[in-house]
Amino acid sequence: MHRHAAFALTAALLASTAALAASPPAYDVVIRNAQIYDGSGGAPFKGDVAVADGRIAYVGPRAPETARTTIDAKGRAVSPGFINMLSWATDSLIADGRGLSDLKQGVTLEVMGEGSSMGPLSPEMKRLQTQRMGDIKYPIEWTTLDQYLAWLEKRGVAVNVASFVGAATVREHVLGEGDVDPTPEQLLAMRKLVVAAMEDGALGVGSSLIYAPASYAETPELTALATDAGRCGGIYISHMRSEADRLLEAIDELIEISRLSGAPAEIYHLKQAGRANWSKLDPAIARIEAARASGQRITADMYTYTAGSTGLDAAMPPWVQAGGVEQWIGRMKDPDTRAKVIAEMRQEKPSFENLYRHAGAEGTLLVGFKNPAMKDLTGKTLAQVAKARGISPEDAAIDLVIEDGSRVQVVYFLMSEENVARQTALPWMSFGSDASAQAPEGVFLKSSTHPRAYGNFARVLGKYVREEKTTSLADAVRRLSAFPAQNLGLRDRGLLKVGYHADVVLFDPKTIGDKGTYEQPKQFATGVSHVLVNGKLVLADGEPTGVAAGQVVRGRAWKGWADGGCRPTAKDWSWAW
Repeated sequence: MHRHAAFALTAALLASTAALAASPPAYDVVIRNAQIYDGSGGAPFKGDVAVADGRIAYVGPRAPETARTTIDAKGRAVSPGFINMLSWATDSLIADGRGLSDLKQGVTLEVMGEGSSMGPLSPEMKRLQTQRMGDIKYPIEWTTLDQYLAWLEKRGVAVNVASFVGAATVREHVLGEGDVDPTPEQLLAMRKLVVAAMEDGALGVGSSLIYAPASYAETPELTALATDAGRCGGIYISHMRSEADRLLEAIDELIEISRLSGAPAEIYHLKQAGRANWSKLDPAIARIEAARASGQRITADMYTYTAGSTGLDAAMPPWVQAGGVEQWIGRMKDPDTRAKVIAEMRQEKPSFENLYRHAGAEGTLLVGFKNPAMKDLTGKTLAQVAKARGISPEDAAIDLVIEDGSRVQVVYFLMSEENVARQTALPWMSFGSDASAQAPEGVFLKSSTHPRAYGNFARVLGKYVREEKTTSLADAVRRLSAFPAQNLGLRDRGLLKVGYHADVVLFDPKTIGDKGTYEQPKQFATGVSHVLVNGKLVLADGEPTGVAAGQVVRGRAWKGWADGGCRPTAKDWSWAW
């Protein structure tokens, strides 16, 4: 070869090499050598997952290009991010947008709206909500539900957020908090609020039927709201009218609402509360599976503990609570009303959902007070407080509500461990914490909580998959990710699939697990090392990065979609489910 030609070829090769060296990496992140659980429920396979521009760019044996960040996942599993189907992070993400107790378990989407939602709000609702705030205080700078979610995203959150519109919220917006039935005109106003929320991106309508004022809603009212949720591409999801003595009748009501409205339906935190009701799991499953076999899409979610957590309002009859907490407290200061409430609390077969009767005073643990003067009672049982004061547990419960000016947050011990374990294996079961996403610091130190806030999802993979083998890891991942995403009709989320949003969790199947206890609930779960939300690392080597990558996730009718908006009937959305 001529000397000049050889020189030219060498120069060209060097220039080409330099150009390649200067070109940016093809991927933002690549996770190599992982056991890949793609969310489908299929067998895992070894390989790489690559992310670019917030989306999954490659899933397979070996990602062919380089990345700005490379993570060696040898010995660990990679899966889609987990979906918290029942989140109460509404306030906690305002206080701390990291959502650490959930983030450290691999949760990438918080789904809110169990019965009540952060919009739509009337001026009076804003006033009352501000007046009733507990440890976490904030300005209410929104009116609609979507405005709240967008406000949260703008403030900065690590995880994605979504919400149902609350059936009780639209009821209160139109009717107030009293025990009244809507007129046809008022029901139409409620339905219009639902449609507006759905077209703003709500995922459906959520109800919570053991609490006032939600408990005042009758089946036709709920069916009307569910009808609009269904024709707007959403679902009806419910904390049913009973999870205890009338559990089976409550399931029947939910199935009937779904049938009449055309909307799919989901049961919030399926359980059998109280020893007398533990035998109802089999008939409950039979009812749900019969409806599914008939063509209805009925699903459920659960938390993985034998105790629930709610307020002392779930120990008292709804009639005394009509008009809101202030009127509730005012009535109980009257001796005759107090005596009537106590008598109903002691009834063996009350007409309302009395969780105190099933848990007992010893099984009612006090975990959250609004009044600073009451904080020293945190961690005591209702029985201990009653004994110390020399009064009955029912009197103590009433006094605590009056003194605290709130419903008082408690933990009720109610369920059978055998039933909880069986439920984790059901193919139509997903998971929700029914708790806030918090951290053991700052404002969160002012109250206690339930260990599910720190361990619900890790407990599925540690206790029930690894230790008790109630279900496979592949199927548990499916029911933590793709299954709820499909139920909610989410676009491009829930799978490790090219083109999908890169919500990804990397965990060690050998060490993932919950650590919190009822005595010391604020202990982070273990085993999750990395979490990506919309393609950005928000947890790296087990620690938060401070990146606020969370976005609002909106439902099928969102006006921002080219094919958004509500349809004439729910059947027009059947493709979405």
